[in-house]
Amino acid sequence: MKILVINAGSSSLKYQLIDMETEEAVLKGLCERITFEGGELTQKTADGRKLNIKKDMKDHKEAIELVLKAMVDKDYGAISSTDEISAVGHRVLHSAEDFKESVLIDDEVIRICEKNVELGPLHMPGNIACIKSCREVMPSVPMVAVFDTTFHSTMPPKAYMYGIPYSVYNEHKVRRYGFHGTSHKFVSEETIKILGGKNSRIIVCHLGNGSSISAVKDGKCLDTSMGFTPLEGLVMGTRSGDIDPAAVDYIRQKLGMSAEETVQYLNKKCGMMGVSELSSDMRDLEAAINDGNEKAKLAVEVAAYRIKKYIGSYAAVLNGVDAIVFTGGIGEHSSYMRRLVMSDMEYLGVDFDFEANEDNGDGVKELSKPESRVKVLILPTNEELSIARETKAIAL
Repeated sequence: MKILVINAGSSSLKYQLIDMETEEAVLKGLCERITFEGGELTQKTADGRKLNIKKDMKDHKEAIELVLKAMVDKDYGAISSTDEISAVGHRVLHSAEDFKESVLIDDEVIRICEKNVELGPLHMPGNIACIKSCREVMPSVPMVAVFDTTFHSTMPPKAYMYGIPYSVYNEHKVRRYGFHGTSHKFVSEETIKILGGKNSRIIVCHLGNGSSISAVKDGKCLDTSMGFTPLEGLVMGTRSGDIDPAAVDYIRQKLGMSAEETVQYLNKKCGMMGVSELSSDMRDLEAAINDGNEKAKLAVEVAAYRIKKYIGSYAAVLNGVDAIVFTGGIGEHSSYMRRLVMSDMEYLGVDFDFEANEDNGDGVKELSKPESRVKVLILPTNEELSIARETKAIAL
């Protein structure tokens, strides 16, 4: 049984074909510059064969057709026929309050997704266009929408409400939704297996260019750091994270920007890039720190301090913690960031192994000492597998 997992953007399409018997990807690929000149598909099979096709794709339908052709290529593909694809799982950004879990796609699901485009105007149009194209090209194959927000739908109202008039929330759905849900779901489920039971209090730290933290009790999300958009929460690569709204308007006035330009500024020009005035890439920042760059050092310290504060607050939400888990590019590969975050955490019952932390090896790794009351783990995320599992459970 093979499931095609698709993550579509406005001009890109990432895909994986996953064999659900082994839960391994038999191939991975990417279409770039859809609707633009200079379109390109790159694909790699599990045994290392690589395919590169330079071809313009005027829309997502042409991209999907090219993907299907590449997957069955006799020299560079991994299947002999598209009939081997049992189902397709689509990553969709926003469920709003309409869906609490993944759902089998039909015309009504698409209609609801189209209604919610205003909540995710950058990503939802591409998600929807790809779904429609896939249904047109593969009409007999069941398809599932796996939303980036539904894992956080278990947050109670006291966690997702802002301090605004209830009528504004009720009419316009302004509330905290949370994102990175497929990652938080996968990592928390795998951590529960490690802990040996569902009765668990887990803090998941998904740290990358975009970063978020979740508080997960017995497999259910109680709170998460991202909010109405992915801009809220941690200091990220280029996102400011939490900031006084009055400061936002002050910045807008001083820099002579429109409201829209200010939001873009907070999303694209701030965060660790803004503080360091150098880079949003943790590797660049660590290299600069080693060369004595004080602004780079401050940028990383600001980001780590915010992570530490969220861990403390979520320990309060959970009434204690059984595991703190690092995932994502920075979470898995930056011993420097983990060291800053986990320093002075003894009050939580953490006995952190700073020596073990220096090894950024691949795979699951325990960073706490055997006597620690709280486990600290590195656990690589696998959002595509999470989507494939959801798709299999619903469609097959």
